[in-house]
Amino acid sequence: MSESSSGVNTNSGSFPISHSSHCSEISETHTPLSADSGIDATPLPSNRFRFISWHHLEEHDIRGDQLACPRVREGPEDERCVRGEEVSPRNVGGRRRRRRDEAQRWEERLQENWENCVELNLSYQDLGDPYQLENFTRILKRLIRVEHLQLVDNALRDLSSVRLPRCKRLNLHRNHFTSFGQLPKVPALQHLCLSENRISCLGELWLLGTAPLQSLTLKHNPCEFLEDYRSRVFTCLPKLKVLDGIPKLPEDSVPPQLPACSRLCVIL
Repeated sequence: MSESSSGVNTNSGSFPISHSSHCSEISETHTPLSADSGIDATPLPSNRFRFISWHHLEEHDIRGDQLACPRVREGPEDERCVRGEEVSPRNVGGRRRRRRDEAQRWEERLQENWENCVELNLSYQDLGDPYQLENFTRILKRLIRVEHLQLVDNALRDLSSVRLPRCKRLNLHRNHFTSFGQLPKVPALQHLCLSENRISCLGELWLLGTAPLQSLTLKHNPCEFLEDYRSRVFTCLPKLKVLDGIPKLPEDSVPPQLPACSRLCVIL
């Protein structure tokens, strides 16, 4: 999938070219630099838009479902409105300005068009404030048609209130989940990545049993060090084919042994 400077998808396919290969291509052109101007003499045309939300760019018809990796954090100027703080009554135009801002925000919500998004990357959003997380959860609840979703490194803890009815691939790498009960509802899920989280128990793994899950990644979670870890996972998820990148092995089908304290003792 190639991507323009604005983040708009130009065609479908695999991940974009890496930065290293892109830089090597630039270096091979050997573009001469003038001695008196310096390297930064000619700034990129996009420099004047670097602090502007894509909602506020004029003369474009871009919608949220056309962006490959959109930045969805609310800006600092929107903090008061998101937190619901009242406008000072001493300000004569305060209420009128507030109504205008609410109307503009509603137009922006319609422009996002998350309902028609099929593939989306919302990783590295820096959700440090509660109102940022609230806005992020609001967007997730609108992804009713998304099939491939990446939420890497967002410090997420609980998405149990979110339902992703068509999601087939979900990447939750490097977050703060501690149990499977904190995951979103994903009835059509086929591939799930939960590496580098804080899951220490497999007791709620059965919650994923209703989904047609084919591959699961739990690397670098405390539960990876449990006794009979692989056999426990495959016992709870008999349809699973790949665990942590390794296909199901014959020994993975052997039921885990019960701990000594759980074994029955028969006295004759």
